[in-house]
Amino acid sequence: MTSSSSETSPEINRSLMTGFRYQRVPTGGAEINVAIGGNGPPLLLLHGNPLTHVSWHKIAPQLAEHFTVVTPDLRGYGDSSKPDGGPEHEAYSFRAMANDNVAVMQHLGFSRFQVAGHDRGARVGFRMALDHPDKVERLAALDIVPTYHALTNVSLGWGLEAYHWFFMAQKTPFPERLICGDLSYYIDYKLNKKGVGLSIFDPTAMAEYKRCTTPEQIHAVCEDYRATVSVDLAMDTADYGHKTINCPVLVIWGSNSHCGRHFKPLEAWAPWAPDLRGWPVTTGHYPAEERPEAILAPFMDFFSGNEPRS
Repeated sequence: MTSSSSETSPEINRSLMTGFRYQRVPTGGAEINVAIGGNGPPLLLLHGNPLTHVSWHKIAPQLAEHFTVVTPDLRGYGDSSKPDGGPEHEAYSFRAMANDNVAVMQHLGFSRFQVAGHDRGARVGFRMALDHPDKVERLAALDIVPTYHALTNVSLGWGLEAYHWFFMAQKTPFPERLICGDLSYYIDYKLNKKGVGLSIFDPTAMAEYKRCTTPEQIHAVCEDYRATVSVDLAMDTADYGHKTINCPVLVIWGSNSHCGRHFKPLEAWAPWAPDLRGWPVTTGHYPAEERPEAILAPFMDFFSGNEPRS
């Protein structure tokens, strides 16, 4: 593994993450590419699929004016390493990813910190808050319901929109071979369903997501989804009704996302999070990139210890 302080992240990342410095942090199970910016209380931002840490580029620099913002690539994504998943895909469980990021924060000198996650990153944050209640001070989740709720309340509408949960979880190499048959088409379809010229994504960010959409990443993402329907679901099933998140939780979802159209997010979160608040915003599945102002303001309130305003 390389030095934990080597600055090797591509120049394209630096142009998006203004004022951030880069490190690679070995965690035992992986080597994590991390961008760090600002000073102040530590705030960990965790991205989703098929994105990288630069998915936070529209709000991270502003948050870094008040916090020490840490934005990693999850294991298997972006410029982080892509270890073997193991016989039960356990290396891509949300627990493994949570442990990576606890190790990253400890490496940076933070024993307690606040967490925000989107999509897969929010699921990592959920597991981190359950497994490491002494570490997580506050948790914000963008556009998810807990995994247990999603997989035990499957509707036709959600299943059609969330087809990739079940397709990517199929036995290797079936989904990998189909997706890798045309990676450019795949990422365009996944992220740009509105058509060329109507994308919510910054062109430089979109180029970054395309750069990172490699056969190696596709396999890692499939392992992530295989873990979700096996070891992750088993963990959540065991914890349901027995464990809760003991820190304040903020949930924001897109009213036009699969989460907003097919679930009642606050009801889904309520059994897990006694100290809960949240609301929808008029976006799809990528609110921090579609309407960053609607996410930045409540994040500033919530992570400053104030009651957030919608």
